[in-house]
Amino acid sequence: MDKAELEPQSTEESSSSSSSPKILQEKGHKTEVAESTEVAHYMADPRPTNNGPFSFTPAELMDLIDPKSSEKLAAYGGVGGILAGLHTNPTKGLSTANQPLTSVVAGEEGHLNEKASTEAVSLATREEFFGKNFLPQRKQKSIFQLMWMALQEKILILLLVAAIVSIGLGIYEDVFMTHPPPTPRYNRDLELVIQEDPKIAWVEGVAILVAVMIVVLVGSINDFQKEKQFRKLNAKKEDREVKVLRNGETVLLSVYDVVVGDILHLEPGDVISADGVFLGGHNLKCDESAMTGESDAVKKVTFEELQRLEEVEAAAHKESKILTNHEGIEVIADPHHGVHGTDCFIISGSKVLEGVGLYVVTGVGENSFHGKTMMSLRTDPESTPLQAKLNDLAERIAKLGFLAAVLMLVILIIRFLIKIIPEPNKNTAEIVQKVVDIVIAAVTVVVVAVPEGLPLAVTLALAFATTRMLKDNNLVRVLAACETMGNATTVCSDKTGTLTQNRMTIVAGTLGINTRFIADIAEGDSNARAELPINRNALPMSQLISNLPKTVTQLMHESIAINSSAFESEDDKGNLSFIGSKTEVAMLDFSKKLGGTDYRVLRESAPVAHLYPFSSERKSMATIVQMGPNKFRLHAKGASEIIMKRCSKVIQIADRDAEVTELELVEDLQTQVHKTIISYASQSLRTIGVAYRDFESWPPANIELTEDGEVPFAAVAESGLTLVGIVGIEDPLRDGVPEAVLACQRAGVFVRMVTGDNILTAKSIATQC
Repeated sequence: MDKAELEPQSTEESSSSSSSPKILQEKGHKTEVAESTEVAHYMADPRPTNNGPFSFTPAELMDLIDPKSSEKLAAYGGVGGILAGLHTNPTKGLSTANQPLTSVVAGEEGHLNEKASTEAVSLATREEFFGKNFLPQRKQKSIFQLMWMALQEKILILLLVAAIVSIGLGIYEDVFMTHPPPTPRYNRDLELVIQEDPKIAWVEGVAILVAVMIVVLVGSINDFQKEKQFRKLNAKKEDREVKVLRNGETVLLSVYDVVVGDILHLEPGDVISADGVFLGGHNLKCDESAMTGESDAVKKVTFEELQRLEEVEAAAHKESKILTNHEGIEVIADPHHGVHGTDCFIISGSKVLEGVGLYVVTGVGENSFHGKTMMSLRTDPESTPLQAKLNDLAERIAKLGFLAAVLMLVILIIRFLIKIIPEPNKNTAEIVQKVVDIVIAAVTVVVVAVPEGLPLAVTLALAFATTRMLKDNNLVRVLAACETMGNATTVCSDKTGTLTQNRMTIVAGTLGINTRFIADIAEGDSNARAELPINRNALPMSQLISNLPKTVTQLMHESIAINSSAFESEDDKGNLSFIGSKTEVAMLDFSKKLGGTDYRVLRESAPVAHLYPFSSERKSMATIVQMGPNKFRLHAKGASEIIMKRCSKVIQIADRDAEVTELELVEDLQTQVHKTIISYASQSLRTIGVAYRDFESWPPANIELTEDGEVPFAAVAESGLTLVGIVGIEDPLRDGVPEAVLACQRAGVFVRMVTGDNILTAKSIATQC
């Protein structure tokens, strides 16, 4: 984010403009320090320390968020009280030096004083008193616990009972039952020998036990190993980098390193990693539906602005009448419910829909809203559909087998009684032996009915599937999950970064109407793009600047540098590279390759008057800067087809020394621009339009402001623009994507691509896949 500083307005300004902080322009990746008189508005004497060197406990800070309470924030001294109590500087962020930080407090006549904290407030101290920004790992179950859990399946319990009964009956048959005398047999040498039959009636029960042991061991060992691998993978997946203000500079940090008191940047698409209180920004809206269930976007304003809105709302309901309802109870006819859809609290786990801003972190890890929610959801997984079916099968087998055994027992007993009634002198031992034989036969029916091979077959099949999927780089955490995934019929995939490599580069473009350029081609190489009709007269990118008027070149570089939130920083290897939106990085790289003025110089030369951050709803963004006395310029960029519809003029490329001239974008010229967009999109290029509009003042005259005192985007950026040009950005397919899509289609799984790009670009990518 390139506008990263707080600029609370002077108290001398009118109440309509309020004293809410704003985001100032950033110098590269360093944040400009605000004037001391501006910071004083946010500072206050810290409350007594009741949590080590801090004025708040994690529970007290959590009470601000759950539920959202502006009254409690006011009781804490507002944003100034929070910043002072956490020893945080809103314009410099935290200090990484291992020394006592200073609490900036307002002294007499608004002057700033600095007084040292009573203790060294290092980052480690913050982690000690407020925790780290990750959830404690759930205690992993031991192999024996997993084996015991696997034994809880009803069909395995039934098999164990059958095995025990079978072994018991087998031992009884071999030891206690009388066997017929041994019969003479011929051995391999054709010699007549008398040999007793082996006593192996217990083998069937042991075989069932072995099958159960294999099922339990395969399932539990697989789950134990995959759980360990999944923990490592999950930790890496959840780790991401966020923009944090430290030592007065904007740096990229892992979310795990964020601590309470940090000042974090917010940009469209960010998933918020910690709770906090909003400090300032431009038109910030968040989707909190995952946390609260409310689908409407929530607008974020400063605490001071929220108080002003609540006062206006309260005044509007001051004359509310008291009526009697149908039950005879007195109620307020039009009760005051506060400001709906607007607050100053940032909730972890929510997503930034549009806008940019800064906020101070008040809760991390277990002490954040998202952390508490995730901890409460830690429950044991439910049975899969296959497990439920196997359990149902076991119950049915047990019931039907028991009924069949009882029926058979009754029938055989009746038959036996009918036989022995005519024989009163029957030997008692023989009668008991016959009854035991009947019982054994009945129990055998139950044992035979149990499919001892079914659980083993299912487990081995799932284990085989897990191994196959692991070879395809798919880690299956729980063995039974293979069955659930096997029922999938549709796979929805994002385009950028999933089907494509997310390495964006400008490879073609058109300035004005007909000044086209393409990426340079190495000597001896061929480029199919250069053979297309639209690019036959295109200039190589290295020759573009020498064929453009200086004014057009300057305008192009200004549009790219000023209307962007990306910045340059060192990577892990010490190399300088741009960091931010991949589209903006591609455009800044393009400007740098052409030898344009350093983006920091261009941003510093034109103070930002207003910013309309990127919004997926309007598919564009705009930045208004002051170019001089009575001259303001709006730079806009976004989806090319959207930008073109908002343009009424287009720049004209003339002589090298000519000024920027404009042509009316008549229908014929609109058709040419539209054909250019279609041509680039059919080449699988993401098309971005760049435009501008000049104003004599800001806010412009005769523009009706919103209730918040803002200039509506539609009033200034959705008409009257002048088109600078269209660029085509290439994002090549990942290796192996076409083969993977084909494999899915052969397996009966439909692959659907989800993207916000131009429909022709999406179709072209889909065709390549």
